[in-house]
Amino acid sequence: MEESTELREEWTLLLWTTVAFLVPVLITLWCSFQRPKRKVQLKDLFRKSKHGWHYTDLFNKPTYCCVCSQPILQGAFCDCCGICADEECIQRADRILSCKEIMTQSQTDGRFYHQWVRGNVPLASYCAECKQQCGNQPKLCDYRCVWCQTTVHDDCLSSLNDDLCDLGEFRSVIIPPHYLYQVNKLRRRHPDEYSKLAAVCGSGWTPVLLLANTRSGNNMGEVLLGEFRTLLNPVQVFDLSELPPSKALQLCTLLPPGSVRVLVCGGDGTVGWVLDAIDTMKLKGQDQFIPLVTILPLGTGNDLSNSLGWGAGYAGEISVEQVLRNVLEAEVVQMDRWKVQVVSKGNYFRKPKVLSMNNYFSVGPDALMALNFHAHREKTPSFFSSRIINKAVYFFYGTKDCLVQECKDLDKRIELELDGEQVTLPSLEGIIVCNIGYWGGGCRLWEGMGDEPYPPTRVDDGLLEVVGVYGSFHCAQIQVNLANPVRLGQAHTVRLVLKSSRMPMQVDGEPWAQGPCTITITHKTQALMLYHSAEHTDDDDSSASEAEEPSADHIDTAKLRQS
Repeated sequence: MEESTELREEWTLLLWTTVAFLVPVLITLWCSFQRPKRKVQLKDLFRKSKHGWHYTDLFNKPTYCCVCSQPILQGAFCDCCGICADEECIQRADRILSCKEIMTQSQTDGRFYHQWVRGNVPLASYCAECKQQCGNQPKLCDYRCVWCQTTVHDDCLSSLNDDLCDLGEFRSVIIPPHYLYQVNKLRRRHPDEYSKLAAVCGSGWTPVLLLANTRSGNNMGEVLLGEFRTLLNPVQVFDLSELPPSKALQLCTLLPPGSVRVLVCGGDGTVGWVLDAIDTMKLKGQDQFIPLVTILPLGTGNDLSNSLGWGAGYAGEISVEQVLRNVLEAEVVQMDRWKVQVVSKGNYFRKPKVLSMNNYFSVGPDALMALNFHAHREKTPSFFSSRIINKAVYFFYGTKDCLVQECKDLDKRIELELDGEQVTLPSLEGIIVCNIGYWGGGCRLWEGMGDEPYPPTRVDDGLLEVVGVYGSFHCAQIQVNLANPVRLGQAHTVRLVLKSSRMPMQVDGEPWAQGPCTITITHKTQALMLYHSAEHTDDDDSSASEAEEPSADHIDTAKLRQS
């Protein structure tokens, strides 16, 4: 009897243990199956919405629903106007709460009234009326203007002296909704008419268009799109995964000539994509609408960004507000762009391959690393979502090539001509033709180390610097300043003849495998870029050692201003 009782108790314990284990698992599985359905339903709702909704499983700070005023952990937020709502209130928020209007009529003298959003005011904000701190309580008791970012207490809103919005600190870069409204009413679309309309926006009005590649580097593009939509007119912010640069840049033709600046958030490849679209504008006769281009580096190497003073990579260390201030303070420089023409041997009836080059052309081990990296990224793009992972993969392929040496005896397979004169090559595995001062993710290739006097690199001198490397291990030594490349010379025109076999090649990080051919690199045009000169700070440990060095790429800005 006692044995049967003990046996029953054991089975009961086993049953409850099984239930206690299975119930959470089943609930988790059910939620996992329901979440995709819920997200699909929300996507359909978001697609038809007038707000720029984004769903999140967890808000990163205490947040209240702008409809029911209840605290929420998960829900959706609009990255244009900043309103937040839980799942049950999203449809109602879409009906009763208005978002930023990209085009609307102004009320008086080119200005319009504040557009207030209640609640979830940024911490450490200050009331425009009483000058006291607001936003220290997350409840829906304060207001924020979606255009000028002015904040005000609930009690102070009725006594606010001026209810007209002047667009705030960044009025000089925002495209006001009333400007687009007036442009839409114009019977004659002419640059002079745009300049007249711009007079209302102020004398220093320099609108900034933001073009972001959400697939670049460390996947910060999506976050930046939302932050810039909050500060600017949403019509100024473009996602290049949805709209190509050629379409986005057409907005320049509706703005005063020579006033537009374009901020490209992406890697060097994205910048080249945008510059190619600008060349297309020139072919269409839209030269007067050509914008100035600047960079927020999100890619892996970011050598062009580094050469123009914008750093080797952006990871959110400065706010988007400071990014806009830096863009306004930047100086204009001219950057050479080059045409790379590849004519395959024996294919006389085949059209030559023509590419644009901003950074460098190379044949050899670094192109092989780029080719292997590109092939694996195409197979598993989700894996290459971090700048650190990308560089680690590059390191892996570089180490592999040190053992295999696939590009051995390049000097026997290739001929090099600089401005028509043939160069005798030493025993090399790679040749690199540079337009900018940086290469390989931040290495100054031409100046290098040592005391030998070499003319400095410039982005506006119409000259290319040509160097050679002995192999992948030599490339690694150059990057850590343990060796110098083989300097082969400077030239206005570079010609390479690959006589036999297939070799890896790349132009600005875009690699391919090429058979016997003739490559000719000639000057194409110049692009108007913005150069950022970082100010000296006490916290910068390296500023003292760099104070005596010329600025990046030795850009003579005084000469450019005169020209």
